[in-house]
Amino acid sequence: MPENIFITDNFLLHSEVARTLYHNYAKHQPIIDYHCHLSPKDIAKDRQFENISQIWLDGDHYKYRAMRANGVNEKFITGDASDYEKFSKWAETVPYTLRNPLYHWTHLELKNYFGIKTLLDENSAEAIYNQCNELLKKPEYSVRNLLRKMNVQVAGTTDDPTDDLQYHKQLKDENFEIAVLPSFRPDKATEIEKGEQFVLWVQKLEKSVNFPIYDFSAFIKALQSRHDFFHEMGCRISDHGHTNFYGEDYSASEVAAIFEKGLKGKTISVLEINKYKSAVLFELALMNKEKSWAQQFHVGAIRNNNVKMLQDIGPDQGFDSIGDLNMADNMSKFFGKLSQCEGLANTIVYNLNPRDSEMFASMAANFNDGIVAGKMQYGAAWWFLDQKDGMEKQLNVLSNFGLLSRFVGMVTDSRSFLSFPRHEYFRRILCNVLGDEVEKGELPNNMSLIGNLVEGICSKNAVNYFNFPK
Repeated sequence: MPENIFITDNFLLHSEVARTLYHNYAKHQPIIDYHCHLSPKDIAKDRQFENISQIWLDGDHYKYRAMRANGVNEKFITGDASDYEKFSKWAETVPYTLRNPLYHWTHLELKNYFGIKTLLDENSAEAIYNQCNELLKKPEYSVRNLLRKMNVQVAGTTDDPTDDLQYHKQLKDENFEIAVLPSFRPDKATEIEKGEQFVLWVQKLEKSVNFPIYDFSAFIKALQSRHDFFHEMGCRISDHGHTNFYGEDYSASEVAAIFEKGLKGKTISVLEINKYKSAVLFELALMNKEKSWAQQFHVGAIRNNNVKMLQDIGPDQGFDSIGDLNMADNMSKFFGKLSQCEGLANTIVYNLNPRDSEMFASMAANFNDGIVAGKMQYGAAWWFLDQKDGMEKQLNVLSNFGLLSRFVGMVTDSRSFLSFPRHEYFRRILCNVLGDEVEKGELPNNMSLIGNLVEGICSKNAVNYFNFPK
């Protein structure tokens, strides 16, 4: 079987300076993964996965999309095929992912977690499957030990306001040395256009706060109550995933009437929906500022495009894409209104459409206040941009429009416990970009200066930026 000889110690490091920066300054920095979708239950229960398919393939929409593109039947992706059959189909697909980031990620993960240096393909599938499964049986491959193995210091999960956070509490009570912190993800509070689903969620929120929600005032009071609870449980970050920014003008009476219509299942216009979303996001942003949280805005995805597959297998199965909306005006109005009332918290913005990169970076910089260093962050390359080319462009855009030295670094944004080599991937790319410019004489050949920048981006800036509980 062919060996994986391209992921060496100096993978992606094309100069001596890049190699020095990575091995001396980046490699050993702890991972502050402040935005992921890991299961806190799996961490609390210290889950031991039965096989490589369960820990590596389940829910991975990146792999799902590649397999579909390679002509793999849905039975072997999200269907009822056995775990080994699904792994085999993924292995058959891997050689066809050349130049897709999945090819790099796959072999980094096999090497870093399992010590496997064999290229994955249909011929090596069975041996690799068996080798990984034997290792996964060992205590050192429980999920807590996998986090330790990758030197994770903070894992920020993504949690609905109605979540009781019982598993975060368990981990805290056990004094688990890795900070597994909740993040407040109140998207469902804004989705009034979803009709019955929205009403059912409001009812769930009622049960969480133990008081009735008859009007918009009570609704905001309930969200504030859950925000307070999350803060007590160590949350210091909110996260918002939307198709666009929302900056419509509205009055209190308008929003109250729209909320009442939503609870009664009445038809709501597009303008009313936008006013409602603008109002709820504004109120949530004020809560974030009051508690000195950071807030993240992941903006620009069009989700569940394939209606047939949505009906057949449900949402979030790899049928999302880059949106094509104008965002600058709403973004300006939303942040401007918060700035006017001194209600703008530390903020990270992520775009999905690459044409918006410069706009996002320049718009965010409008609202720095001269008090908090790096307050407004142009965030890491996200989702479809989360690959070598996208990371390099994000670093260049941020450098051109802001301060790279204040960047809070990479996140996995992943549901997989095997995804942490993405931090290594980013760190190698960062060091290579900087090393190349030092070699060309475009940056000073001062390892202390450039090395401090690297250490900051890899972990130290995030520690300073987020108000994590001690």
